[in-house]
Amino acid sequence: MTLVVFLVLLFTAVPIALVLALTAIWYIGSSGSTVLFASYPQQLFGAIESYGLLAIPLFMLAGELMNEGGLTKRLINLARILVGGFRGGLAYINLVANMMMAAIMGSAASQIAIMSRAMVPAMEKEGYDKPFSAAITAAGGLLSPIIPPSMLFVLFGVLAQVPIAEMFIAGIIPGLIMSLLFFLVISLMGLVHQYPKGDWPDRKQALEYLLMGLPAGLIPVLIIGGILTGLATPTESAALASLGALLIGKFVYKDLQFSHLFGILQRTAINSGMVILLIAAAGVFGWVIVFEEIPQGAAAWIAEQTSDPFVFLLMVVGILLLVGMVLDGIAALILVVPILLPIAQLQFGISPYQFGVVVCLTLVMGLLTPPVGAGLFIASSMTGASPLSIFRALLPFLLATLVTLVLLSWKGSLVTMLL
Repeated sequence: MTLVVFLVLLFTAVPIALVLALTAIWYIGSSGSTVLFASYPQQLFGAIESYGLLAIPLFMLAGELMNEGGLTKRLINLARILVGGFRGGLAYINLVANMMMAAIMGSAASQIAIMSRAMVPAMEKEGYDKPFSAAITAAGGLLSPIIPPSMLFVLFGVLAQVPIAEMFIAGIIPGLIMSLLFFLVISLMGLVHQYPKGDWPDRKQALEYLLMGLPAGLIPVLIIGGILTGLATPTESAALASLGALLIGKFVYKDLQFSHLFGILQRTAINSGMVILLIAAAGVFGWVIVFEEIPQGAAAWIAEQTSDPFVFLLMVVGILLLVGMVLDGIAALILVVPILLPIAQLQFGISPYQFGVVVCLTLVMGLLTPPVGAGLFIASSMTGASPLSIFRALLPFLLATLVTLVLLSWKGSLVTMLL
């Protein structure tokens, strides 16, 4: 009945945090182990009792400040210097700008929302169809879980008890591989559909874009540089990024008004509160799963299927693609890591960094796949294109993401080479 309660709540549009919390309560009540109710509040609090989780609201704040302070559009202009003149130039600009934003925001949903508003109208004006424009922007959101910083990496580091800074470093090469595959997809689609040829900015304009874009470009350098050099923890880097975005938006670009700060802080508090509540509820649900010894049962079943680490990771990718279609990525991560990580490490000798990158990237694909596909609906609401038309245009990018997952599952050294 616990499974029935979970599915009924899930498919009747109850918020996922309540689904997990109420299912755990039902299990405790139906199991007769009412003594577990005494531990329920402790498990809720214990799931969020981690210094590393402070990075989540701070990275959200940095993203809000960047968008409000005009840093986003300067990064887009900076991307014009690099790729603006190629065929399908605005598509490349969209992707490069998404790479820069991924190195700041760490949240795929927020990135899709912000970049949809910034890029899709400009692409439509130059002759790109709306679903393709929205699809590229949504595909750019797939970069956010692996190009550091990443909220999913923060959470995985807490769950797996591995250094968050090292998780960030592990995502650099996979992020570059996936970006290159996305560039290839855009190039092939540009040839097939004859997308408009872009224009390189003239020398004067390029110099203006460069000078105005450099301050905004300092934010990802501040985050990644601080982590790579060991001068700052991920949480401290997030705080520095927020401070940098505030100062640049207010005193360099002068787009940010102090009167807007209350709204920015309010949105950050609401969004991060939702995430933290979800983490707490999923922590309780994960506790129930461990109490039921589901990880041990799963380990025994998987051991009967294969002894090959590569095949195991491909099985994980297949299972998590289905899980990610119906569950939020954060909730799914909290549920699957306690079950699958011990199996990956102890039974197959897989590095936690390789496992973490593969799992996080697989789960975020669920953001862009039906039936839930929150990222599709965000892109649709921001652009007016139908979710189904965006999904059809997204298929080549999802295929490129699957190719990346197969490569990372096959060669763990692609993840760990910088560690």
